[in-house]
Amino acid sequence: MQTSLAGQVVWITGGGSGIGLAAATALVTAGAHVVISGRNAASNAAGLDALQKLGSAESVQLDVADRVAVQAAADDIVARHGRIDVLVNSAGINTPQRSLGVLSAQAWDDVVAVNLSGTFYCAHAVLPTMRAQGGGLIINVSSWAGLYASKLTGAAYNATKRAVIALTESI
Repeated sequence: MQTSLAGQVVWITGGGSGIGLAAATALVTAGAHVVISGRNAASNAAGLDALQKLGSAESVQLDVADRVAVQAAADDIVARHGRIDVLVNSAGINTPQRSLGVLSAQAWDDVVAVNLSGTFYCAHAVLPTMRAQGGGLIINVSSWAGLYASKLTGAAYNATKRAVIALTESI
């Protein structure tokens, strides 16, 4: 079955690479207008270049840990397109020094800011628009580490990805 998303506006955080770019590729191919965002200008540009060969896309440089910037980005997307139909919260980070014995408080704060707070900020920013337009879809990307804590993925990543699952259930 082929699904068309023509006329739909999709915002994908962390959309310049990895899971976010894979989602963006699928959604732009299905006909959606896709807005990718991320902190890395080079990744955003490369991702956007690939997406524009397939359909309608744009990019916004954004750190999802910045609550004010997230709200401004959501407001800007709505101002330009009139809606946000789908949010894919795919932005995420980890730290190289991830085991609890060497994890710094700053690294913990950085991972929590992006993986958990950023997910909340983006969902919180789009909910009023989705409610006003009568619907929408929020997809929060977590990880197997959210269900099965591992030393490999580390304390901060495990905790935030488990929290993303709880946040998703709460939404």
